[in-house]
Amino acid sequence: MYLGIDIGGTKCAVVLGNEKGEILRKVRFETMDKDSTIEKLIEIAREMGEFQSIGISCGGPLDSKKGVIMSPPNLVGWDNVPVCEILKNEFPVPVYLCNDANACALAEWKFGAGKGTQNMIFLTFGTGLGAGLILDGKLYSGTNDMAGEVGHIRLESFGPVGYGKKGSFEGFCSGGGIAQLGKELALEKLQMGESTSFCKNKEELENITAKEIAECAAQGDETAKKVYEICGRQLGRGLSVLVDILNPERIIIGSIFQRSEQLLREYMEETLKAESLSLARNVCEIVPAELEENLGDIAALSVAMCN
Repeated sequence: MYLGIDIGGTKCAVVLGNEKGEILRKVRFETMDKDSTIEKLIEIAREMGEFQSIGISCGGPLDSKKGVIMSPPNLVGWDNVPVCEILKNEFPVPVYLCNDANACALAEWKFGAGKGTQNMIFLTFGTGLGAGLILDGKLYSGTNDMAGEVGHIRLESFGPVGYGKKGSFEGFCSGGGIAQLGKELALEKLQMGESTSFCKNKEELENITAKEIAECAAQGDETAKKVYEICGRQLGRGLSVLVDILNPERIIIGSIFQRSEQLLREYMEETLKAESLSLARNVCEIVPAELEENLGDIAALSVAMCN
């Protein structure tokens, strides 16, 4: 048995599972301050029974070799926390820490859409945009765990802000970025005396979400469809960089792509065809993540297993 711990900015989960990636027990709770959260994680882990190792999935930055969480933006107050050492003092088993995008890449590689591949990329495409890289049959995390920060790539001189940079890959291809695009196009409509189904007046501008825009696009709203067209084309542009540099056999995309593939794929593929090398593109499949709502849980278990 393996124990997986998924530490998120709003929720945490502790799961017990086996080598097949099957979840046998699971407890989820809201993330609190650092000390209270760690105490709760230890308390739940004690109740889970026996396990041979612990895997922790958490947003970066972090030091996986030293087992230290280093001030992630979504975990205020978690500054240089030696989480692996803390848990090793409580449980006589190995403890491993992994960036959440890398952990998700491991999960999809072992149990999801990446099974059987040797060179695979996983893209989060949720609140932010990050990548986990499986190269030559093993996880590649770089010199200091910073490999895969593809959201920081600038695709345009101007555009929605993501990862602290205008026009970045994350700016165009994340929940926050899609909402920014929606606000911009909705404001243009309002200033021309028109409106959209996802924003009928200026008071609604700040409440626009990617999910709401997707729902309106699916119902035929032209402005909402335009937002996803822009996102899809920029997704294709970003993917072309990854395809040309890393020559993967499969790229797996999670979260928003899973839910809105029909709004994105046509524009993504059109741009990818125009921008990438055909010899690399023709051997690369681009597919949605397979593990869906269980991805974060199986990701943490995968960290415990794959080390």
